[in-house]
Amino acid sequence: MTQRHGKSRPARWRADTALFVVALIWGTTFVVVKNAIAEISPAYFLALRFWLAAACMSFIFAPAFFKAGRRSVWRGLRGGAAAGVFLWLGYIFQTLGLQYTTAGNSGFLTGLYIVLVPLVSALLYRRWPQFLELGGIAIAAAGMLLLTLPSIGRHFQFNRGDLLTILCAFAFAFHLLTLGYFSQRERFEAVAVGQILCAAILSSAMLLFERPTAIWTPTVVFGIILTGIFATALAFALQTWAQQYTTATRTALIFALEPVFAFVTAVLTGGETLKWSSVIGGTLIVVGILLVELKSMRQV
Repeated sequence: MTQRHGKSRPARWRADTALFVVALIWGTTFVVVKNAIAEISPAYFLALRFWLAAACMSFIFAPAFFKAGRRSVWRGLRGGAAAGVFLWLGYIFQTLGLQYTTAGNSGFLTGLYIVLVPLVSALLYRRWPQFLELGGIAIAAAGMLLLTLPSIGRHFQFNRGDLLTILCAFAFAFHLLTLGYFSQRERFEAVAVGQILCAAILSSAMLLFERPTAIWTPTVVFGIILTGIFATALAFALQTWAQQYTTATRTALIFALEPVFAFVTAVLTGGETLKWSSVIGGTLIVVGILLVELKSMRQV
């Protein structure tokens, strides 16, 4: 990738570290989102979350937009909007799927995007990931299976909720690939804002079909503020910046840590019981990531 905007290319591990932070933010806010959704309709929550994030990101990146010029910003916003469509589809398919399937099934099937990213990337760009990346993905996928299998239960019965969740996994895979494509070619600030604006508009359009309801408790307000500012504005800004310097495959691999952080948070807050399958699953995910990261650090 060529250097852009006069910036020297940072070491890849710095970009990967930013993605670790994103996975940490998303994983540790899972409990907050779950509690908030119990008192506010999902589309309403997503619309407020994305609009708050879009406002924060626009304010923060305003100086960069003025410096870049209208044409450059517009190209970035269009690219971000393309990624935003897949981002929104991922959230909607996941939310609709949860109405017909279990949380365990949802967590497992959503995690399939980790495997789908390198496969879809190979089909689109005719370029397979490196051997160590494939090995790391296989190990991390096995870890995710162990982490989520206890929640699935003894009998996995496929239903329309599972089908919707598989579509969610495909949407998130295409989001990573589309975001990586445009963030490497346009100003990352405009791409970051564009995807969130698109998701906010589409979420608001959903309110025409889903009556917005909310009980304005401190839990709901805190959930909107926390997810809007940190889990959306900050997290997606970091992700868009980082994907300039790393691959979509590595991004998906690092994001396998999200359920690990979510489980650790649930255990620490007293909502989950520590199981050996979860410990082994989380360990395999970390090993899969380290397999790729340690090799890359030796090459820097």
